Amino acid sequence: MGSGQQWTRPARRGRPARTGLLAAGAGLGLCLVGVAGLGAWNVQMLAGAGDQVRDSADGFLREVAAGDVERAYERLCAQSRSRWSAVGFAGWVRTPPVVTGYEIVDVSVRTKGGRPAGTVRARLTRDGGAGEERTVPMAQEDGDWRVCGDPF
Repeated sequence: MGSGQQWTRPARRGRPARTGLLAAGAGLGLCLVGVAGLGAWNVQMLAGAGDQVRDSADGFLREVAAGDVERAYERLCAQSRSRWSAVGFAGWVRTPPVVTGYEIVDVSVRTKGGRPAGTVRARLTRDGGAGEERTVPMAQEDGDWRVCGDPF
């Protein structure tokens, strides 16, 4: 008996479009997972920072209202301390009408330029009972939240 040729499967046509679409889909899926993870991390970071921002602003305003200007000055960020000397800040805070009380109205935290930043809206009470609403800018510096900008 003769030896016959083995049966072979006919060659398949290449499907470069399908391969390209599968690779693109896998790449897109990987990007979406990365973006979702980054978004979740950002939300967790900002959600936990709200209480810290409130506590820092509360301490600053409490010290200003109590007349403890030296301790309030220490709660300023480096940028603000470079603009004002301790003596200049004390003179500015003690200029009438001085702050005698406060109430924190709102706290918000966001990212600005990839860095966390916060604002605290506070209702200040001054000598004679006059009240005004101010925004206290906050920035994270060395792991602590500090007043950074013009709070009054």
